[in-house]
Amino acid sequence: MHRTAPQPARPPRVLLIEDDVRLAREVAWFLGRNGLEVNTLHRGELAVSAANDVDIVVLDWMLPGLDGLSVCRAIRAAHPLPILMLTAREGDASEVRALEEGADDYLCKPVRPGVLLARIRALLRRASSPSDAGPAGTLRVGALELDDQRREVFHAGVELTLTDAEYALLHLLAVQAGTVVSRDALSMALSGRPHDGLDRSVDQYISRLRRKLGDSGRAPRLLKTVRGEGYLLAGTVQR
Repeated sequence: MHRTAPQPARPPRVLLIEDDVRLAREVAWFLGRNGLEVNTLHRGELAVSAANDVDIVVLDWMLPGLDGLSVCRAIRAAHPLPILMLTAREGDASEVRALEEGADDYLCKPVRPGVLLARIRALLRRASSPSDAGPAGTLRVGALELDDQRREVFHAGVELTLTDAEYALLHLLAVQAGTVVSRDALSMALSGRPHDGLDRSVDQYISRLRRKLGDSGRAPRLLKTVRGEGYLLAGTVQR
């Protein structure tokens, strides 16, 4: 009796949207050498359809025609997959804007290939692993319900649309509901690196989650800030 040999797992697929042809070629070559399959576009108009069959998008901010932020919004509206933005713009305002438009991570140019690869792998790990914090199943905290198998979130019976990063952060807070979760722990869940004291991405994700939960930013009842320590999801865990 002949046994069918197991099929090797396909490499993760990256959609790289970068108008600098030379840079795109160098990045694609490096990622390919490190086990990733890369599809490259130099404009953003075809990005949404091209994102149908990939695992992650690496997206330049400054694109001809449809700019990177518009592309990010369009992809995020159609797909939950991770988006990593590349930009020559520096400063908190640019990073905040990218995250608010739906990006999961942000990397300034000039691109350091090893750092880019590490960020991509961290985002892929998070996307493929619903949670390391507990067994799969339904998690309830007050009116909030998270289905870890389907990656669905409901609040007061209304389904919320969350990115992978938002889901990972909310799930980490939910499994430790009633307990302060440090910025370091939240940053590790989001990007695979500890909080450096300057990075505002955790705060921006909390702000986005508050909006989606209808939680007041001035006097939040659900996602509370514990100054100098981190964040807390009010309530008690029920499984």
